[in-house]
Amino acid sequence: MGRVTERRKVLRIRDGRVSTRPDTLVAEEPLEIRLNGKPLAITMRTPGDDFALAAGFLVSEGVLGAADDLQNIVYCAGATQDGSNTYNVVDVRTAPGVVLPDITLERNVYTTSSCGLCGKASLDAVRTTARFPIADTPPLRLTPELLSSLPDRLREAQRVFDRTGGLHAAALFDEEGNLVDIREDVGRHNAVDKLVGRALQSGDLPLSRSVLMVSGRASFELAQKAVMAGIPVLAAVSAPSSLAVDLAAETGLTLIGFLRGASMNVYAGEDRVDLRTEAAVPQPQG
Repeated sequence: MGRVTERRKVLRIRDGRVSTRPDTLVAEEPLEIRLNGKPLAITMRTPGDDFALAAGFLVSEGVLGAADDLQNIVYCAGATQDGSNTYNVVDVRTAPGVVLPDITLERNVYTTSSCGLCGKASLDAVRTTARFPIADTPPLRLTPELLSSLPDRLREAQRVFDRTGGLHAAALFDEEGNLVDIREDVGRHNAVDKLVGRALQSGDLPLSRSVLMVSGRASFELAQKAVMAGIPVLAAVSAPSSLAVDLAAETGLTLIGFLRGASMNVYAGEDRVDLRTEAAVPQPQG
């Protein structure tokens, strides 16, 4: 749609020298998601892959679980007083017979702000709505060397970040470390929704043989989205939250934080990290 980036004039100061120049910025606009014609949620996002974003959001809310659950997604015309289409409102129509869970705008406002209702309520909500128990059979076995390679592969694939420096990214890798898909957005949760939504549209859920790699931290919301998509491994370059660790431990999700270079912290699901290739540490003699 040509709206991923915008140009703005900036005053540049370098070593005492002042100049003006155009700068490329990442675009940020609101997206209203409607469900069967009724307003449901609003998120700030980078335009692009809006249908996938909406579909992925509804996977995380337990509304959609397969491509057959989705009838169609359309942009809503007449979103402004003059009747023009802003391409900032989408309506998701579910297929006949799809039973909708009890979701409200109030709950979604909490969810998208990454704070949850409260610890127990948030964990209970995921437990009761998850369609895909994390049961990778046979289980994934990922070496530390493979995991350590993912941040660089993620960074190399971030095309818009190179132009703006202002985007989060989320990527799906297979169990051999091959890049399957990557999305960028001003919000890391939106980037994950775009990945999951594309997987739903192509009939690839659950993502039971995938690793989700995200830039930044691993919040409860990102762990929730991984669990709802059936993803067994979530890795982040920064820290997880305490509630994300609790959710991972309860659901069987492997949660890895501070994945930088050859270093990482495994907070839950350590059975999927194959340590057999690690050299044994010599023990002192005598």
